[in-house]
Amino acid sequence: MNIIITGASKGIGSEVVKTLSKHKINHIVAISRNGKALDDLAAECKRLNSDAHVTPYEFDLTQFDFYPVIIPRLGKIISRCDILINNAGKLINKPFDKLSQDEFDETFNVNIKCPFLFIQALLPMMNKGGHIVNIASMGGVQGSKKFIGLSAYSASKGAVAILTEALAEELASREIRVNCLALGAVQTEMFATAFPGTKAQLNPAQMAQFVADFAVYGSRYFNGKILPVSLSVP
Repeated sequence: MNIIITGASKGIGSEVVKTLSKHKINHIVAISRNGKALDDLAAECKRLNSDAHVTPYEFDLTQFDFYPVIIPRLGKIISRCDILINNAGKLINKPFDKLSQDEFDETFNVNIKCPFLFIQALLPMMNKGGHIVNIASMGGVQGSKKFIGLSAYSASKGAVAILTEALAEELASREIRVNCLALGAVQTEMFATAFPGTKAQLNPAQMAQFVADFAVYGSRYFNGKILPVSLSVP
């Protein structure tokens, strides 16, 4: 399977790459701004499995004007895409009345504009039967507990959930399924920044196993769904 993963250099993204690279039938294109971390990740995947096929691709997804250039380049690496995992995310923890317009724009650019435009650009490469998995947050799920300082982050992830539902309808005729995983607390660098001193019950490798399995098999059972993946209540 040909798989593209954004936000692949650390946290859940890098662990998903490691998990999926255990299967030699998978060719994974790992995208991140951090080229050195991607190279290290690809090397680690090779150490874990000599048959691993991971191609690092250094790119800042907020450079929207370059999408017409990078998509043809991706097409030379994998001519078609079976699974796209939109994992890249941005979290700024700041009280609502202190959040600047630039910080708002940065959060929304990474969390919703990037997946919106990247999916749009990548559509010609998506195979029939393909699966797009958008990674959101429990903070973006209506009725879930909200946290001070995460107004922009939660709102942007809520937009990802609604985008998922809309695209499931729009892409049905192309036989492409779209789902959203709203993740709860995972002990990532992002989580530690948002909640210093708090310990999550799940680590990135544990969550990555679920994300990887869902990306491969979830489209058999779900389409247009926002699925909470959390040990918290609600």
